Amino acid sequence: MKFNQPLAYKLRPKTLDEVIGQVDLVGPNGFLRKSIETKTMFSIIFFGPPGCGKTTIAEAYANTMGVKYIKLNAVTSNKKDLEMAIEEAKLFSEAFIIMDEVHRLNKDKQDILLPYIEDGSIYLLGMTTANPYISINKAIRSRVHLLEVKHLKEEEIYQGLIRGLHSSDGINEAIKIEDDALKYIARCAGGDMRFALNYLEVLAMHSKKEYSLKDVEDIIKVPNYSMDKDEDEHYDNVSALQKSIRGSDVDAALYYLARLCVSNDLESIARRLIVTAYEDIGLANPAAVDRVHNAIATAKDVGFPEAIIPLGFAVCDLALSPKSKTAALSVEDAYNYAKEHPLDVLDYLRLTRVNAKEEDSYPYDRPDLWEKIQYLPNQIKNMSFYKLSENSMSKYQMALDENYKRLKGIKRTTDLASLKKKK
Repeated sequence: MKFNQPLAYKLRPKTLDEVIGQVDLVGPNGFLRKSIETKTMFSIIFFGPPGCGKTTIAEAYANTMGVKYIKLNAVTSNKKDLEMAIEEAKLFSEAFIIMDEVHRLNKDKQDILLPYIEDGSIYLLGMTTANPYISINKAIRSRVHLLEVKHLKEEEIYQGLIRGLHSSDGINEAIKIEDDALKYIARCAGGDMRFALNYLEVLAMHSKKEYSLKDVEDIIKVPNYSMDKDEDEHYDNVSALQKSIRGSDVDAALYYLARLCVSNDLESIARRLIVTAYEDIGLANPAAVDRVHNAIATAKDVGFPEAIIPLGFAVCDLALSPKSKTAALSVEDAYNYAKEHPLDVLDYLRLTRVNAKEEDSYPYDRPDLWEKIQYLPNQIKNMSFYKLSENSMSKYQMALDENYKRLKGIKRTTDLASLKKKK
């Protein structure tokens, strides 16, 4: 059986009603459903793993809204492409620009796009597999709604396979597959609908017309880990990876890394290693934190299977490194306090000061005074958020702690005029 287009593309839902799963987005109380019902358009960034339906949902949302859309890719589309898309969109009273790989949008393109998003001339629907809170520029992030698109459940993948098998746009009942075999494919897919439909297409291209479970197992060669993987097991392995690194058990850390590599889930591995580096190694070995970024960038450049080499390098480095949670615990403490106590910034620290005397202004030209100035609000001027390390093995962190103790011994002041008179 020959396909002019991939099966997954041919079966792509055209409207929200055709979307399988993602109830939080397209269900009766879902964000997109409410947007349709109220005829209110939004700029949105959809984030989630590959094959979960981000682009499909974006297009279905635009179609269901009955609005014109233009598709771009942040990597391959240049400034001229973006400018032409904007001009085309402006010909309509309302229009979407749908942009894949939106986290790769460079500053020049952002500068072009932002004013039109700001005034509602166009609406952006962006898609990314990366964590938007880390990878999306704040200027874009502050102007859009962030919506997570999750891995599909096994039963939802099964539902998509049934549709593909019987739809006139799909296999159109050209072959028969036992129910157990379809469920096997759904398990193998690991939440990726495109992956599952690609399997179905492979079966349709074989000469057989009927497939048992054994037939499918013989044709589809996948690792046992992928077959047995469910969402809980996946996150258990992610959790075990971080805990093994934190506990300096490099052998266990390598094992759990390998489990995750078998599933080719580079994004989850990258996010966890970066978080682990900052949270558990942190100030004890900042150079190792930087090396993790380089290793992950290399892994993404080369892809699997070679990606396991730089990832393994990073895991060994982190697991055998001295550890410090000082930075993570300190900022968490500050964050929790700031949520409950949004205190005013001291006048001389503000970006724009009104009716302020020059002698009371911040002394940009007096670095000798900077350590003597009070920066915390008066209500908490003596509060400490930084956590001194306990029994640190890192000379670098020991030096930071000693400097912190020295700085805490300095009496800070808000009387900048008097401070400036001292030499």
